[in-house]
Amino acid sequence: MSKRPIICVDFDGVLHSYTSGWQGAGVANDPPVDGAEQWLYDMTEQFRVAIYSSRSKSLAGRACMQRYARKHFNMMTTWSTDHRGDYLFECLEWPWFKPSALVTLDDRAICFDGTFPTIETIRGFKPWNKR
Repeated sequence: MSKRPIICVDFDGVLHSYTSGWQGAGVANDPPVDGAEQWLYDMTEQFRVAIYSSRSKSLAGRACMQRYARKHFNMMTTWSTDHRGDYLFECLEWPWFKPSALVTLDDRAICFDGTFPTIETIRGFKPWNKR
């Protein structure tokens, strides 16, 4: 087991652009968020990268995310000559439970800073792509 710290990365709205909204655990048809592939590759050089989502609790959801990663993060033309895409996919982890992580990257989260958010703050929350 690697001693590198884990970063937990959400799927929908972080890697998968999620512009069509929820279509079911086994469906992810929108393009990747710009820069996702290179960022994932960069992160795998320093961290264990665990892709964890509400989809993770089902086998169909994990399989969908893995298919998506193979399709979108292995076939990019910038990586076709050095096989980094194969390496990237092999470095990603697909837990069915939320791992203990150094940090979590999620588009639907409020960072707790010691002060609990108000009801208004929670009700008014919008992910980055809806602001």
